[in-house]
Amino acid sequence: MVRMSTVTEEPNKPASHSTTAKTLLKAGKWNCPCGGKAPLLQSLQPWSTKASKRCSSSRHQDEVVRVLTNTLETANCPHMLFYGPPGTGKTTTALAIAHQLYGPELYKSMVLELNARDDRGINVVQTRIKDFAAVAVGSGQCQGGYPCPPYKITILDEADSMTEDAQALHGYHLIWHNALRLTMETFSKVTRFFFICNYISRIIEPLASRCAKFRFKPLSEEITSSRILHICNEEGLTLDAEALSTLSSISQGDLCRAITYLQGAARLFGSSISSKDLISVSGAIPQEVTEALYEACKSGDFDLANKEVNNIIAEGYPVSQILAQLFEVVVEADDLSNERKACMCKSLATADKCLIDGADEYLQLLDVASNTMRALCNMPQERYYDS
Repeated sequence: MVRMSTVTEEPNKPASHSTTAKTLLKAGKWNCPCGGKAPLLQSLQPWSTKASKRCSSSRHQDEVVRVLTNTLETANCPHMLFYGPPGTGKTTTALAIAHQLYGPELYKSMVLELNARDDRGINVVQTRIKDFAAVAVGSGQCQGGYPCPPYKITILDEADSMTEDAQALHGYHLIWHNALRLTMETFSKVTRFFFICNYISRIIEPLASRCAKFRFKPLSEEITSSRILHICNEEGLTLDAEALSTLSSISQGDLCRAITYLQGAARLFGSSISSKDLISVSGAIPQEVTEALYEACKSGDFDLANKEVNNIIAEGYPVSQILAQLFEVVVEADDLSNERKACMCKSLATADKCLIDGADEYLQLLDVASNTMRALCNMPQERYYDS
């Protein structure tokens, strides 16, 4: 086992809380749902939000940090567009810039934070954002060691989600973006806009061209693991190698998600966390389930494959996630030809599309199992005839 305690130091917890929890546990009067393994009362603050409020705290984004640090020295920020995979530090960096410019006293009055997924209405641009941007600010004077430049900042998180409006409102996102572009042009002297998104292609060009673009690179498994170990060391947790590998796998490179799973496991199962605990907290499907389905298909016994499909449906596992995990098994299989892999992947893609369209999960998974069995056992492929 590897001994590991958060991203930043946590405020001192009240001694009375710790004493009370400890006394109740010793007396056996605290009915803990985890069998008494839960740690002492912890701060309710999510660990993923405890990052340092400095731009330099964005780990493994050296190029972005270098450019932004130089920008902060002059306190003359342009409009900015941060894009990249989730959990790579985009929102943390934007908030850190705002904190470094204004400090804790002026932050709330000088910074407007909005999540575009929730606040995407055209009236938000025409009222809330426009009203905030239109208010002039005094001349920039340093306060408490902070630059306090003579402009405000509007942070729009998940800006690319604005294109997910209903098909009946086709082109609505263009209206939203164009209204926002007009607001940017009108109040550029007193307001700066920070856009945060996963896909830059979903931001219209007239809006993107007015921003300095910063790409956040995906975090490798090694980088994610090192950060998780640092958090475990700060929080006083024990994580073995298998649990660390499992956490990296189920988080899929999203550091924020990995930290959330880790905190959830710590609250439920205590300071010693196993791979099974993390799978339970994340809701991930155990790899054994996917492998059992794959082996049933490999046996060529339809009844056995159908039994595994029924077990998966009875357990309530999401079939879409089963398809994703089965895809990884097929791609990584060394004993399959490229032609067989192509047939199985085509079946997986078709089933995934049908599920999105609202098809029955049992029928789609059974269809995937049937096609997988055909490919693995060299059975004749399904033929379609014109009626």
